[in-house]
Amino acid sequence: MNLYLLRHGIAVEPGTHNLATDSERPLTPEGESKLRQVAIAMRTLKLSFDLILSSPYLRARQTAELVAATLRASRKLELTDTLTPHGRPEELVDSLLERDPVPEDVLLVGHEPYLSELISLLVTGNTGSAFVLKKAGLCKLSTESLAAGRCAALEWLLTPKQMQRMAES
Repeated sequence: MNLYLLRHGIAVEPGTHNLATDSERPLTPEGESKLRQVAIAMRTLKLSFDLILSSPYLRARQTAELVAATLRASRKLELTDTLTPHGRPEELVDSLLERDPVPEDVLLVGHEPYLSELISLLVTGNTGSAFVLKKAGLCKLSTESLAAGRCAALEWLLTPKQMQRMAES
């Protein structure tokens, strides 16, 4: 299985626009613009997904929708609470393994520090390693047997700037 982890793009700051909750924070125009470049880079890399899972928080959902539209994969997009900032990686892993068939290429769209902790858990077996996933950053993990512990190899970790350069070439 290949897991691709994408952090949501730049969102409005907490407390702006009189938003009632953190989950309502939208992407900024700059965040949308950078994500378009990231999505183009993903297309340039010829990435395709059997499943796209996203946090239902607005900024993550907007990120997933933009990427799914660019990759013509909107029908593969599902929202899940297991990717919210307070989600549990074990529940995410279980939900992936319960699918029939288990998807081979999965894009997970969510938040920090959850995604970095998930990377750490799957690569090292604990959540304490110092992985940092920048806003609109993308990581690829591969595993022969997904589990809620050390099971994956870190294939690559790309910053938004690296992906923007790919989109420009």
